This record gives sequence, C-alpha cells and structure tokens, in this order.
Amino acid sequence: MDTASVLAVCRVHQLLDDPGSVGVTAIDKRPAEGPVKVHRLGLHGDIQASRVHHGGVDQALYAYSQDDADYWAAELGRDLPPGIFGENLRVAGISATGAVIGERWKVGLDVELEVTSPRTPCATFQRRMKEPHWVKRFGEAGRVGTYLRVVRTGSIAAGDHIHRVFVPTHGVTIGKWFSDPTAEDMEALRDADADGEIRLQPEYLREFEKLQRRLGV
Repeated sequence: MDTASVLAVCRVHQLLDDPGSVGVTAIDKRPAEGPVKVHRLGLHGDIQASRVHHGGVDQALYAYSQDDADYWAAELGRDLPPGIFGENLRVAGISATGAVIGERWKVGLDVELEVTSPRTPCATFQRRMKEPHWVKRFGEAGRVGTYLRVVRTGSIAAGDHIHRVFVPTHGVTIGKWFSDPTAEDMEALRDADADGEIRLQPEYLREFEKLQRRLGV
C-alpha cells in the first residue's frame, strides 16, 4: 500500500468577483511554498468569503484526493491542478471521500485533523469550473472530498505523510453519507456521537430530520 501524503497545501490566491450573494469568492486556491501554519479555523493566510456556507471549526479545511482529481481530469479532458476544486489539501494514497466520518489523520509531525462532513457542490463551484451542469455531475459522481476539523494545530507542507490514527467503528463514510444515506447510517452516526466515539457537527441534526421525512421514519 502506498504511503498517504500531502501533495499540495493550498490557500486563497486572490478574491474573485462573483455574481453570488456575497459578491466575491475565495475559491481560487493555489499551492503554497513551504510549511503553512494550521490554526483551529484553517490555514494561515486563507479565508472564506461566505462564512455562512464555508469555514468554521467544523469545516476548517477541505481535502480532495488525487485519485478523484484524476477521474475528473479524464472526464473533462484537461489538467486539474491542486486547488482547482477549492481544496486546501490535495492528498494521495488516502481517499478523502472514502474516509469514515470522525476518522482522524495525523499530518506531518504535529497536526491532527478529523473528518467531519462531505462537500456539497454549489453554483460558485460551477462557475469556477466553467463546466455546464457541474453541480449535478459532481454530485452524481459522488467524489466530493471531505471537510476537516483541526484537532491539533501546527504546520503542514507538501510531502508530509498522513497517518490514520483513529477510525470509528460505525463505518459510515463521507461518500456513503453524501450519495446514499440510510436510516441505518443515521442511527449508527447517532449512536457513535452519543457514545462519544465521534462528535457530529450541528448540521447533521438537520440532515437527520430531512432524511427521516424523506424515508418516512
């Protein structure tokens, strides 16, 4: 098995004008040189233009796997460099979408990150990619990547190894919850949260309610 590692650490290059409600977007992320400090709210020097939908302690970082980027490069017929998806971390040898909710990664010497929730594609992302029906295509493919909570701060850089230091027993992955959530998945996550094995962000309560209405349970 290949060693998991960080291929690039990306932060905002410049704010771009955007016709959305905020008027600008910070989705233009590009690789940084050398080590970058990681704070509770994300990378030093990075920002989120829309704090309503992005950022905060539960979405401090966004990771995307090279395997998924390669899939899209083949689908779209163009190069997709690190940062193009708005990700902070382009990773290899580990699946961001296949990570178990609540899983923890040690990155480099001192940073510890916790897998929290899938990325939901939005219109800003579609404008960034300049691909028709991108929101639908990205969602249907289910290769969404994951948001991360910063458990322990420090610095990270391209080339740092990633080690799984904790994987919850409930087994519900980011991709499963995004693409095909079931009542059993919901109960497994609830139990894991109640037992203190994981700490779900508040948004999951709303998602549980929506799922219950849809399933009629």
